[in-house]
Amino acid sequence: MPVVRVVIVPDKMRGTATAREVAAAAGRAAAAAGWDHDEVPMADGGEGTLDVLGGPNRTTTVTGPLGDPVEAGWRLDGRTAVVEMARASGLALVGGPEGNDPVAASTTGTGELIAAAVDAGARRVLVGLGGSATTDGGLGALRALYPLHRLAGVEIVALCDVRTSFVDAAAVFAPQKGASPAQVELLRRRLERLADVYLADHGVDVRSLPGAGAAGGLAGGLAVAGATLVGGFEALAEEVELHERIEGADLVVTAEGFLDEQSFDGKVVGGVVELASEAGVPVVAVVGEVVDDPAVLGRPGLRVVSLVERFGDERARGDVLACVEEAVAAVLAGHRPGEAE
Repeated sequence: MPVVRVVIVPDKMRGTATAREVAAAAGRAAAAAGWDHDEVPMADGGEGTLDVLGGPNRTTTVTGPLGDPVEAGWRLDGRTAVVEMARASGLALVGGPEGNDPVAASTTGTGELIAAAVDAGARRVLVGLGGSATTDGGLGALRALYPLHRLAGVEIVALCDVRTSFVDAAAVFAPQKGASPAQVELLRRRLERLADVYLADHGVDVRSLPGAGAAGGLAGGLAVAGATLVGGFEALAEEVELHERIEGADLVVTAEGFLDEQSFDGKVVGGVVELASEAGVPVVAVVGEVVDDPAVLGRPGLRVVSLVERFGDERARGDVLACVEEAVAAVLAGHRPGEAE
């Protein structure tokens, strides 16, 4: 009997399960079905990036988004460090939008975390952006990295999970961080002025950089420090050699909490579908919920399984990993290798 192989490439299901937990649940279903399987938990450069690349093996005390000290985990592997801004300057650290001060929130701790990595010998630093409490344009992080000549010979890679422009970060993201309309306008004006300062003092035009608004403009601030802004999914896919792992598979299973049109704009599901399509491998997306949109559900080579639709809202939310395992088992039982989904 020929060996059949599934590559499992999930994102996190926000608030219910990490990408690694989802991958393990789907992997159990594959093992029980007798399929060879490869578990590749994935992220788009936002929260979960550190776990995808091996998890933290260092901890540093840094300045939290509202000034309180926080213990931030990060990773050093040889000369490469991985830091996640959410662990130093994240919205979850202040209890969500209700506990945040969106005007005062600062990325200082993220800069301190990068500095700690450089001081520990890192010469390449991957910075996961996403889940931020801040809209400070990266000014706090930049000040924590002064003097910038300390970064000579260090490659900083900012993993952007959005393509939002620098100034637009206020209108697009600040309301999610607790900002009132008046505060959004204040933050927008502040980013406008900061963009002028960055250009005058450092010669970097953050307005022209796609994705510079990621993490409330932190991406733009890091660009001033010499960082390269890249698509988070694409960079992480390259780090874990995802294209090579998908090549020759019989099926790819991906997953996320909520599937909509944005899932195909720099996010994990869209990136997985694109890579699998190039390799001629069908994809099944196991998701918590899905919007009823033909543009989402009608993509060639993609089958979507909604946990809420299959198991009901209460069980899909309360027992998500068991639901994932059952759903993947059903998919594999009904899949014939060589046939498109």
